[in-house]
Amino acid sequence: MSIKYICRHCQTVIGTIDSAIVTESQLGFHSLTPAERQDIIAYDLSGDVTVTITCDYCNDALTSHPELSLLSSPLQ
Repeated sequence: MSIKYICRHCQTVIGTIDSAIVTESQLGFHSLTPAERQDIIAYDLSGDVTVTITCDYCNDALTSHPELSLLSSPLQ
């Protein structure tokens, strides 16, 4: 099982964890609401997990230019 973190805006792979023994609790997933889990975490048929978050570059751009959040793909 692998857990891949990608940026929801620029699709950059931020990091990957390849371990079968990492629990959702260790990753902090237990503290998410069901709606947040559905929005952030995706599971595929092979058991791999993709977590979509915002990378530092996109976060800085969105913080500096909040109007970019109104666009469907602001930072591609």
